[in-house]
Amino acid sequence: MEKSTMTLLSACSKGGTARVVKINATGPLKQRLLSFGLMKGSEVKMLECSPTKSTFEIKVGNVSLALRKEEAELIEVDDVR
Repeated sequence: MEKSTMTLLSACSKGGTARVVKINATGPLKQRLLSFGLMKGSEVKMLECSPTKSTFEIKVGNVSLALRKEEAELIEVDDVR
């Protein structure tokens, strides 16, 4: 069985998809992410990222949301494709 490698959501490329492994945020930020459906096991698609990779637009289910780089770096993903 091939072991998948974990990476941060901020390292994903535009158009790529990944599965959330862990969210390292706490408090209100974690609650906000969970309320949008971003939780362990959910599939995320990278829609857009700024040229400097300081902001990211992702899609989780039917919800599109924007994340700052600092927020995207708190989300560990695998199965990146």
